[in-house]
Amino acid sequence: MFRRREAVPFAFVAEADHFRSNVEPPPRQRPTKSQLASRTLVGLAVVAGLVGSLLFGLPALAADQSPAQTHHSEAAHAH
Repeated sequence: MFRRREAVPFAFVAEADHFRSNVEPPPRQRPTKSQLASRTLVGLAVVAGLVGSLLFGLPALAADQSPAQTHHSEAAHAH
């Protein structure tokens, strides 16, 4: 459904600059050494987890081209 847009009086649009504030937000604080260290450790833990899961997961996903050992049942050989 279409929304109805309310008409804005032109006087309000023309005076919009009058209502703007000239106050600037405070400057951003620099992170402390402990914050940087914790962020770095969290990043390293995430990367190590991804690399570990990749290392453990790749052998399970690898398709063997020629199986080294085929399983034969003993009943097939007992004629």
